[in-house]
Amino acid sequence: MKVNLSVFLEETRPIARQLVDELLKTYTYVSLLGADSMGKRYMVKKTGVDINDARFSERGFVLRVHNSVGYMEYAFNELSIDKIPEIISKINEKSNYLKEQLKNANLVQIKYEKLIEDSMKKDFNEDVAILPENISYKDKLAKMRDIMEKTFDLSDELIDVRVIYEEMNISKIFISKEKDLSQAYIWSNTYIIPIASKNSQVKYIHLGSSGLKGVEILDELYDLYEDSIKQLNYVLNAKTIEPGEYDVILNPEVSGLVAHEAFGHGVEMDMFVKGRANAVHYLNKAVASKLVNMYDGAASAREVSSYFFDDEGVIAGDTKIIDKGIFKTGISDNLSAERLGIKSTGNGKRQTFEHKAYSRMTNTFFGEGNNSLESMIASIDYGFLLESFNSGMEDPKNWGIQCVISRGREIKNGKFTDKVFAPIIMTGYVPDLLKSISMVSKGVELSGSGYCGKGYKEFVKTSIGGPYIKARGKLS
Repeated sequence: MKVNLSVFLEETRPIARQLVDELLKTYTYVSLLGADSMGKRYMVKKTGVDINDARFSERGFVLRVHNSVGYMEYAFNELSIDKIPEIISKINEKSNYLKEQLKNANLVQIKYEKLIEDSMKKDFNEDVAILPENISYKDKLAKMRDIMEKTFDLSDELIDVRVIYEEMNISKIFISKEKDLSQAYIWSNTYIIPIASKNSQVKYIHLGSSGLKGVEILDELYDLYEDSIKQLNYVLNAKTIEPGEYDVILNPEVSGLVAHEAFGHGVEMDMFVKGRANAVHYLNKAVASKLVNMYDGAASAREVSSYFFDDEGVIAGDTKIIDKGIFKTGISDNLSAERLGIKSTGNGKRQTFEHKAYSRMTNTFFGEGNNSLESMIASIDYGFLLESFNSGMEDPKNWGIQCVISRGREIKNGKFTDKVFAPIIMTGYVPDLLKSISMVSKGVELSGSGYCGKGYKEFVKTSIGGPYIKARGKLS
């Protein structure tokens, strides 16, 4: 079913065009982003039900204008014909104030040229099987309870099962002198989190699914709940690993985490402009095994971080960051691209309309290879298959990486043993880890179950993934 642009944006769109046209009489560049994105987060657990607004719900506008000094922005919530003079007055007031402040501060101002845009007028609409508004919250919760109860029936050690469903209906418009764009789509997440107690310790795992989908995604949990108990039993009986360097196979979720942390933030090109990323010194150089290809782009997949155009009106891209081990390019927003003299990759994202646009990851993943998982397991004398993760952290300046991994299944003489180790921390220097990759499986799997911050803030939705990858890892 077609996802339609919100009524709010449909009604304000012609007024937004009028506002932009009025401002263009004064400023050399003007753009307006309008957002009306609403969603809900449902959770069913043993003790009851929680229903809350989704994290990224927003309604408002942000203007970007270019004056004689550079770019400035102004965010606001209300837009009507009567409001246009007031908004223009605010923009002029803030522009003059900022120019005066910079002049009095006697600072060297970085000059940004006027952005050059291709002309485009287009409406983008995604399709889903079941629109969220067509299913009552009671029916959604009933299905979630059914999944929770079926999971409880599988184990006497469970103390709780949490089933989570999140839906976001995204509507945005982008208007400038050259562009008049709209997009409407839905992304959704599901999670199943069984929690158990054994030997006075409480353990849990999480499995889920995600994508540009509607309420139909809830049915995918019926394929996951049995496996969630299997994975939980691994963790309940896990041992502590002896620190060392091992042959490891990263499952698609863990390989995606490595892609995200190793060559995610480190190649967001606003970090190049600020001199905070080591990757800038490795352009067109080998940074990984020749087996490694890596991608990022909102047009690279149909996942939670996909869109038709970014928050600066740039059409979604599909960027090949690493090509056969060679670092080819980073990902950029409009202003970092202008400073670097390149074309934006369509990675300008805001947490909400009230936040600044940064270069941000979208769907970040390793490309597939030619090996089978079976041959990868058979090639290991002693090592581990690493599955799922809890968190990750990177240092773009010095290229260190830390991945907290949920569990590792022991492999000895090319076969799994019955031993599982958890949790596992994998650390290392990014080029060393990527250059150690010796086998890459066929097929790519992506997951968008998490969020990504720029440092400690500016959270956005991202997805990660890849094939199974064999490498050498430092584990503890």
